[in-house]
Amino acid sequence: METYVAALDQGTTSSRAILFSRTGETAGMAQHPFRQIYPRPGWVEHDPMEIWATEKQALAEAAEAAAPGQIAALGITNQRETAILWERATGRPVYNAIVWQCRRTAAICDRLKARGLEETVAERTGLLIDAYFSGTKIKWMLDTVPGLRGRAERGELCFGTVDSWLIWNLTGGRVHVTDYSNASRTMLFNIHTLEWDQELCAALDIPLSLLPEPRPNSETYGTVAEGIPGLEALAGVPICGSAGDQAAALFGQACFAPGQAKNTYGTGCFTLMNIGETPARSQAGLVTSVGWSVKGKTAYALEGSVFNAGSAIQWLRDELGLIGSAPECDRLAESIDSSGGVYVVPAFTGLGAPYWDMYARGTIVGLTRGTTKAHIARAVLDSIAFQVTDLIRVMEEVRPLTELRVDGGASVSDLLMQTQADLLGLPVDRPVQVETTAFGAAALAGLAAGVWRDFDELERLRRSQRVFRPHREGAECAGEYRQWRRAVERSRGWIENEL
Repeated sequence: METYVAALDQGTTSSRAILFSRTGETAGMAQHPFRQIYPRPGWVEHDPMEIWATEKQALAEAAEAAAPGQIAALGITNQRETAILWERATGRPVYNAIVWQCRRTAAICDRLKARGLEETVAERTGLLIDAYFSGTKIKWMLDTVPGLRGRAERGELCFGTVDSWLIWNLTGGRVHVTDYSNASRTMLFNIHTLEWDQELCAALDIPLSLLPEPRPNSETYGTVAEGIPGLEALAGVPICGSAGDQAAALFGQACFAPGQAKNTYGTGCFTLMNIGETPARSQAGLVTSVGWSVKGKTAYALEGSVFNAGSAIQWLRDELGLIGSAPECDRLAESIDSSGGVYVVPAFTGLGAPYWDMYARGTIVGLTRGTTKAHIARAVLDSIAFQVTDLIRVMEEVRPLTELRVDGGASVSDLLMQTQADLLGLPVDRPVQVETTAFGAAALAGLAAGVWRDFDELERLRRSQRVFRPHREGAECAGEYRQWRRAVERSRGWIENEL
């Protein structure tokens, strides 16, 4: 009888569930979108109950591809820095989830910097002080929503990133944990000791009782509870793998050796390099996180984050109405040879690495009377490749790359992948299994459940679908990259007051 591992892939715009066979192939899949909530400019929220409802529905539908007893384990991967607070007694959220993209806590970050905490945060957590991470989102809720601080101090509330929220609900409220990779994105977790940092929690006035127990990425946290509507057939299945989406993708891409790197093209872009068992600090705007901890060994990752990538294509579709679907962006972009000197900087929620500018805003430069929507579509695709090039250039200051492994929704674009290879001057390797984020979560769970023996067995499952090699002249690409950097400078410092 075939054995499957289920993965919950809870993303920024949709909830998905995928079943994987022992050979790493997709056996079943379901996906459901949920609302994006924008209360004010720069603010982004989700309804935690919608996250749970859509993820539960996706899991129930994907599980229909398996017979009873065939699902051996369940793994979770998730949007990472998004912060949720809920009642310990009832499991009800006390506020909407504050999404990783949200910039409302920029002023809190400025005050922390003014207190001289930047070096402490960087040394202990591997991160920079930025509204991106969870810590200031928790503080904002406790300080702003009436009654929450008192309830938190009395131990009545739980905090979690989305992994914790899903595990809590899947286990019927019995388990309040997070994994090391997600914990390391909160700005509260000491990546050297693998524990919550009491001094940083005190600096942000966050009670330790609020926080989940940090655990390794591949071990049994609990089992699916009985009586969850729609998931009755999964009752008793062990939940035994968890990793933030980007760490899961690094694992799913089989980047097990130091120096191997991947980029995920999703709502944002995230480039991670395995740097081995010793955390290293970047001096050029990259951050260091836990990649995974498996069987007593911890691997760290150097990371650069682009806040808006695939979301820029969604913007063309949903807000501007220039395209009717994401594939149409590709078709338009392919209809012309270049962007005609148009550059789009999609800094809708500020700029991530290597700039870390919370106040940058989106910019289009180079428009002429002859600019068409095809030029803008091409410039949006180019902007994704330019932003990844920004990350790789500073990453190579730590360790040179020989190739870039890619995944995520936008990696299906041949034009984007070829543009990326040209700008980097490196091969870009797209695997057969593009669902590497979900497979990474499944692989971590499968290791704990004995579905796969070791890393070597997982590495043999990865196969290349296509390798894109540089075609264009380096001087031409360098000139375009210089123009991109000029466009970035025009987007920066646009808003310098409190959001």
